Amino acid sequence: MKKNKRNMSAANTEYVDAFSSINERPVDDISLEFFYKPHTITLLAVSIASVIYTAFVRDESSIQDNIWSGICCVIFFFLIVSVLTFPNGPFTRPHPAIWRIVFGMSVLYLLALLFLLFQSYSTVYEVMYWIDPNLRNFHIDMDKEYAVNCSDISIAKVWSHVDVFAWGHFFGWMFKALLFRHGGLLWAISIMWEITEIAFAHLLPNFLECWWDSIVLDVLICNGLGIWCGLKICQVLEMREYKWVSIRDISSTTGKIKRAILQFTPVQWSPVRWLDPTCTYMRFFALSQLVVFWQISELNTFFLKHIFEMPPSHPLVIARLCLVGVIVAPSVRQYYIYVTDPNCKRVGTQCWVYGAIMVTESMLCIKNGKELFGQAQVCNVIVWLIIQILVSIGCVYGVVLYHRYFEPTKDSNIASPKKNE
Repeated sequence: MKKNKRNMSAANTEYVDAFSSINERPVDDISLEFFYKPHTITLLAVSIASVIYTAFVRDESSIQDNIWSGICCVIFFFLIVSVLTFPNGPFTRPHPAIWRIVFGMSVLYLLALLFLLFQSYSTVYEVMYWIDPNLRNFHIDMDKEYAVNCSDISIAKVWSHVDVFAWGHFFGWMFKALLFRHGGLLWAISIMWEITEIAFAHLLPNFLECWWDSIVLDVLICNGLGIWCGLKICQVLEMREYKWVSIRDISSTTGKIKRAILQFTPVQWSPVRWLDPTCTYMRFFALSQLVVFWQISELNTFFLKHIFEMPPSHPLVIARLCLVGVIVAPSVRQYYIYVTDPNCKRVGTQCWVYGAIMVTESMLCIKNGKELFGQAQVCNVIVWLIIQILVSIGCVYGVVLYHRYFEPTKDSNIASPKKNE
């Protein structure tokens, strides 16, 4: 009986350690104690003093400015509480406080989405017009035409499509490669996204593309080069030797500056292994699910922009993309450890919040886009969903076969998730 209790206690300890490594990872080596010691009283005093000064000296003649100031103050204090109470997440560089703020921003964004979910379409529009009155002068049908004269191919026409969005494709897929670090999965997501654009082109006009724009520019050049560059960066970071020295032990000024800059780089970079020849059915299903969820998350970006009629360059669109991009980094790491580490029985809180954000965004689009989705070709959507499921399962199974027959000498435990950054 005592032996069974000891075994249960050891198992619980391993579970707690595995979950802590992704949800509340401690800093292994603190070089400057000042930046990692709690300064709660000082922070409270400075925060209250700032609010008191701002509240009593600012001009209160404008109602809109007053509301904005109140909202900013609420966000300011919520992020301070985030720094004091929220978990670090799986990363500690450049500082755990930054990732607590990211978590706080994700919670605020989720709360804002939930609030909008219970408002009418006209109310949401009025809120957006209050934020930016210029949106009254923009309508989504004012956007440019797509897929025009596809048979007329010339170097000048192809070059005209290499715009800021092409660079966005490139850097976006390079960032995705740094997150996933698996060529097979990245190529599968890239190809499936083009299928997604074809399936929903009758709802979203900007999904209409010429064949050479979709296959050559998007998949092969922009996405392909982004994936290649991202994976090359991963290889360089994997081969690099990580030996960290305290900034106090460096004598030269140049060395101290270099060490301060390197604080914004990972502690170490280990290769990941999403799948191996011995993976379980649940791990197989979890990764197939991730591939489909990634498509839904990408679709939310375009449906939100289309339903609420915002130009692609609008600050709200760019701010959401930046916020989601920052949130995805710890979320993917937490999901990876949850999928690959048998001792981790719970998904990390940041990943949980991002899942809630993805679902709430989808519900917000469906609720406020009834007229748009009423025009949907059900057959296209059903075929798209079937293709997504089949391709994701086929891709994951193909990766398993590749690791089984083409990499038999590699250790399946090559990536230890507990020390990845």
